[in-house]
Amino acid sequence: MTPLILVSTEIRAADGLIWHAALDTYLNAVTLTGAAPVLLPSLGDKLDLAAILSRADGVLLTGSRSNVHPSHYGAEPSERHEPYDHDRDGTTLKLIPLAIDMGVPLFAVCRGFQELNVALGGTLITEAQERPGSLDHRAPIGLPQDERFKLAHDVNFEEDSQLAKLLGARCIKVNSVHRQVLDRLSTRLVVEARAPDGTIEAVRVADAHAFAYGVQWHPEYWAATDPASGALFRAFAAAARERAARALPLAAE
Repeated sequence: MTPLILVSTEIRAADGLIWHAALDTYLNAVTLTGAAPVLLPSLGDKLDLAAILSRADGVLLTGSRSNVHPSHYGAEPSERHEPYDHDRDGTTLKLIPLAIDMGVPLFAVCRGFQELNVALGGTLITEAQERPGSLDHRAPIGLPQDERFKLAHDVNFEEDSQLAKLLGARCIKVNSVHRQVLDRLSTRLVVEARAPDGTIEAVRVADAHAFAYGVQWHPEYWAATDPASGALFRAFAAAARERAARALPLAAE
């Protein structure tokens, strides 16, 4: 059984053309689990998201250089919040609650992690490194990608963390390639892990009927070599495979 995983896309403009794109690191991480990635274009209301989700076995919300537009969480936009991707916002912020309510397994990474909080009523902080006592969660620009995405700091799991049980660890080392962080947490989310400075690094959806987790770091980058990163994607794919198996009798009718 090969589960189909919807992968969110971002809008890129080049040579007068518009591209709906996802980095191959996410696609490769999905295929490592035996699942099949399917790009979901950022077409917003042009898509029947409920119909698409009824045929999908999982949703992967990817990272991006763009940020969720502040209007979606009650803040005033400024240059400090840029860049934006309105088309992606118009797609993923509607997709997320639908996927959760329909019981479609969901895994949110980086921007996707922030989208998850905003879609469910939470807010964000920009320029997190300016907070008193904060780590600098950004990665240097201009270095080779393996250096930018290196495992940089610890995250500590909460006492009741489901991810800690899944990974068999109370603390793991993760990479850090972001400058926005969660501020007010959605009432539908539960904190799973924090960085040493208290930054929320992982959450789960409390009322979800299937796998529904988000992480601020980038497990896709080291999914083939880092045990914790690979385990996260395998657990997501296992949930998607279970959904696919349940759908088989319906498809045969």
